[in-house]
Amino acid sequence: MTDLNDRQNHPSNRRKPHRTPASHDPIERSPANAVAKDPIFQQQVQRLHHFTVYSRWLLIALLWVLVAPICLWLLRSEFALWQDYFTWTAVRYTIVYNRLPSLGLIICIAATVAILIWQSRNILWGMPQEYVEHLEEQVLQIRRQGESHPLWRWVCQKRG
Repeated sequence: MTDLNDRQNHPSNRRKPHRTPASHDPIERSPANAVAKDPIFQQQVQRLHHFTVYSRWLLIALLWVLVAPICLWLLRSEFALWQDYFTWTAVRYTIVYNRLPSLGLIICIAATVAILIWQSRNILWGMPQEYVEHLEEQVLQIRRQGESHPLWRWVCQKRG
């Protein structure tokens, strides 16, 4: 029994935490990480994020301006019926028998809720690391392509 304890407690059998020296860490050596620490690069990543936020809200606004009024107009007779006899069954039948207008309104509502949740998560808990890395890759791609990239003007061009 003591022989087993001696073998388990021997210094050569103990696990040591695995630490990679900074010079051998592939992330530290990558040129993208050196660029990622650049304040101008971080500002460009923020600009791309703001552009993404604005473009998503623009899409939501277009949905509500173009799709929602048409869907509401097509459902106007159902709304008149709801004013007289509102039941959840009437709502269900409206959705089932008026599929296209219902689908349009559901898309508007679902897209709005999705963007609200996405933006709230970014505000409350910060942006996920995967998303930040994706933005950084996009900024590097925009920089590589140069002025011919459609987003160059909004992301990389200095504002004066």
